Amino acid sequence: MGPGASRRMERTMHAAEEPAALPPLERARSQGAARVALVLVLSALGLWILHGFLPALAWAVVLAIALGPLYAHAERRWPPGGHNILLPLLATVAVALVFLAPLVVLGVQAAREAHDAAEFVREAEKSGIPAPEFLARLPFAAAQATAWWNANLSHPEAGSELLHRLDNGSLIGLSRNLGREVLHRSVLFGFSLVALFFLFRDGRAVSAQVLVACTRLFGPRGERVARQMVASVHGTVDGLVLVGLGEGFLLGVVYYFSGVPHPVLFGAFTAVAAMIPFGAPVAFGIAALILVAQGATVPALVVVAAGFVVTFVADHFVRPVLIGGATKLPFLWVLLGILGGVETFGLLGLFLGPAVMAALVLLWREFTEGKDRPA
Repeated sequence: MGPGASRRMERTMHAAEEPAALPPLERARSQGAARVALVLVLSALGLWILHGFLPALAWAVVLAIALGPLYAHAERRWPPGGHNILLPLLATVAVALVFLAPLVVLGVQAAREAHDAAEFVREAEKSGIPAPEFLARLPFAAAQATAWWNANLSHPEAGSELLHRLDNGSLIGLSRNLGREVLHRSVLFGFSLVALFFLFRDGRAVSAQVLVACTRLFGPRGERVARQMVASVHGTVDGLVLVGLGEGFLLGVVYYFSGVPHPVLFGAFTAVAAMIPFGAPVAFGIAALILVAQGATVPALVVVAAGFVVTFVADHFVRPVLIGGATKLPFLWVLLGILGGVETFGLLGLFLGPAVMAALVLLWREFTEGKDRPA
């Protein structure tokens, strides 16, 4: 047997020992399945790692979308430099001040009221809790309510017993839980600001990448859904936040002329409450009850009447146009998205709920039409 025959025999034996190569189509399928499994595993692992910070990231995305037009206008007026740091930093600081300034005002006001509260506690321990003046001005059962109060709370033993029910252990536990919650919220707020800074700085690149990813994953319909959700966030900000601020300002003026104590703080509370459906009546209802307790019945009626007029106009005429007009979404679905979102995600649901509803309604419309419209 010659050398050539020996080499051919060796190659034949090695080929018999090696496994047969997969066909190209089957190999491509196995690699695609492996890539999908890898993506799913890494995505689940990433969500598990970041699950504590997902609300902060979601808030940063919502704020970046809501403030995107204002930031784009600022970019056109003051073009960023090579490093693109100063303008995003200033915008982020401005957002932080918008959220922190009311908290500082509330803290200062609470510090001013702390002395009066401590004095009230000392007097209650010494001489009981005197009957408030508004009991005598109640429209019915004023005498019975005053007599019950005097019999049960006006003497020193009752006041001391009532105040000592709050033992030091419960107060210390409440303080610890409150401090832990404040620290946790502060960390999430700081992380939201950091994420917001990078979204301001790299917003164009991030939005372009998201649109490309949606198009590659879902086709033209994916990009339309993404744009619809962004438009829903814009409409929700206009319809809830801006309209809520308007309601708070108008009712704050009414509070001022009606004699409501701390009208600025009550106006701010009304603005925040008005961002949630059916929340404004709670705010101006509390203001009216305070006026009734002070004996100012007519101003209280004025506050209630003005509150119902302002909220009726805002909820039935202004908000449907701003929210539904931006996404062509029926206001019923906007309302359901807001209420369901708040119940599921808290305040973040004010924006996530309508965005999800807008995407679902868009998909339903395109499904019932039976064809994909051009992007």
